[in-house]
Amino acid sequence: MTAVLRGVGVTKRFGGFTAVDDVDFAIEPGRTLGVVGESGSGKSTLGRIVMRLLTPDAGSVTLDGHNLFSMSRSTLRLARRMFQLVPQDPRNALNPAMTVGENLAFQLRAQGVPRNEWRARSADLLEMVSLTADYTHAYPHELSGGQAQRVAIGRAIASRPRLLVCDEAVSALDKSVQAQVLNTFADLQKQLGVAMFFITHDLAVVEHIADDLLVLNRGRVVESGETHSVLAAPADPYTQELLAARSVMHA
Repeated sequence: MTAVLRGVGVTKRFGGFTAVDDVDFAIEPGRTLGVVGESGSGKSTLGRIVMRLLTPDAGSVTLDGHNLFSMSRSTLRLARRMFQLVPQDPRNALNPAMTVGENLAFQLRAQGVPRNEWRARSADLLEMVSLTADYTHAYPHELSGGQAQRVAIGRAIASRPRLLVCDEAVSALDKSVQAQVLNTFADLQKQLGVAMFFITHDLAVVEHIADDLLVLNRGRVVESGETHSVLAAPADPYTQELLAARSVMHA
């Protein structure tokens, strides 16, 4: 099966500091790659490269076999519909002056959806993330953290992407709400077959959501493989330390 996203030898330096060092990864359709490590491990830098917000100094990243960093402007514009970001803090990502419905409509307009379909499509998106159409009238500040993140997820799937890049997407939420939002991700994955690049510092989150695991330490991959295999018998001392310190998440 062809990988939706593949990285080979990805390296990023900032002056004399190497933030990401010769990293390989691949994500197949409908699967989630958990990218885990402590602050400074390079995981967020890798996420920015995947989103094409940073250019690697070496290596390649391909989306459905096409090099992200050699695309023309027009090709990239079309490709950007295929990968969407779910941010850590949805309240900063949603326009506070717009209602939920207006935030979703803005995204739909950017995707070329006709105006007369915005209301129905917005209601469908909210339903897919377990919110009712009544929320279209709410403003971001009126939402709980979990509700705001669900809206952000709804906005991200508006273009029916092939890939979601989730950067600490549940780290700001209470544990009980984390589990609910992670279940929303899992349900959407079953419905849409979307692949996910899931960045987190929390192994309990990874265990809940990820099929495959990439453990980063100081920019390098120290362990990778299927999540259950890595967590059942971690070979690297760094992974063992993370596992020992993981929080307990109640599903």
